[in-house]
Amino acid sequence: MKNVYFISDAHLGCRALEHGRTHERRLVNFLGAIKPKAEAVYILGDLFDFWFEYKDVVPKGFTRVLGKIAELTDSGVEVHFFVGNHDMWVTDYLHDECGVVIHHEPCTLEIYNKVFFIAHGHLIDTAQGGFWERMMMWLFRNQVMQSLARSIHPHFFIPLGYKWARHSHIHHHENGDPVYRGEDNERLVAFAKDYLVSHPEINYFMFGHRHIDLDLALSDEARVMILGQWYSLFTYVVFDGNELVTNHFIEGETKI
Repeated sequence: MKNVYFISDAHLGCRALEHGRTHERRLVNFLGAIKPKAEAVYILGDLFDFWFEYKDVVPKGFTRVLGKIAELTDSGVEVHFFVGNHDMWVTDYLHDECGVVIHHEPCTLEIYNKVFFIAHGHLIDTAQGGFWERMMMWLFRNQVMQSLARSIHPHFFIPLGYKWARHSHIHHHENGDPVYRGEDNERLVAFAKDYLVSHPEINYFMFGHRHIDLDLALSDEARVMILGQWYSLFTYVVFDGNELVTNHFIEGETKI
């Protein structure tokens, strides 16, 4: 039985981070290291700091990581991608060119006889937020607004997207990395606890988005996990069919 891996929030191409090429190579090396042992890889959103697809145009770059993902799928490893708030405008490119299974909504999956509720987390988090948070998410997901955005030449719109993403990153990290707010104030935890009441079959809630490393037991049979991020924590979760373990990839030291 091979392993199933979960990662989230690499934010490749983030203009607020230094050494972008090194950042990408580290992720490529991780994916290469797990390839012989992987049954599937689940990427829980914000793989890119900004991604917007036109009919015949995608943002340049990321060739190493996209090539490695295609190598995984070509060798029979399933790669699932749950879109995040920074790359929700993924359409068919990753599926057609890299063989990735795209998920635009949270979903429940059975993996090795365990039931997983998997999502990036932004839709759940925003649904519990204020009016302007919900309005902004509605605008971003609105098909008419996306069509209008695609009417702007990518030479102008894509740099604007990167500028917005950089501002968002700086704004959310101006006081340091996000910290755990506690069970009562962490929206994803609150959602998981409520959802579990009507869906007691769920064993694991897997989220990205919040950039915190969390593994919290909700009951004897259920846990909620938030997968940190992949630009300083380099968090990943591995499931071997029996145990679910969180680790951090330190190149040259971590034994996959």
